[in-house]
Amino acid sequence: QVQLVESGGGLVQAGGSLRLSCAASGVPFSINAMGWYHQAPGKQRELVATITSGGDTNYADSVKGRFTISRDNAKNTVYLQMNSLKPEDTAVYYCHAPIDKYYSGTYYGNYWGQGTQVTVSS
Repeated sequence: QVQLVESGGGLVQAGGSLRLSCAASGVPFSINAMGWYHQAPGKQRELVATITSGGDTNYADSVKGRFTISRDNAKNTVYLQMNSLKPEDTAVYYCHAPIDKYYSGTYYGNYWGQGTQVTVSS
């Protein structure tokens, strides 16, 4: 059974930093693309950043220059270093692994973590 387990959220003052982690278990191969999304109250879930196993990254304009996504391919773990946090970054942050692949006769689909709350106070 595939699970994405996030950690690292919390409460921080504006200008502070947090580091989120997401570990994928139950996947016997290196996941290609992984990423982070966030969802603020009353708003749709939005892309924050993605990274491929080759290290190609993509960021939302709102976080460029402040957030850095990285990963450990051997552990299928993705990280999000968030610096210079702003109150508008307050949201639930979700890890995402759109695997969509067959491996040894088993189909691995599209997976989300349970979410971790990030709150930035002004």
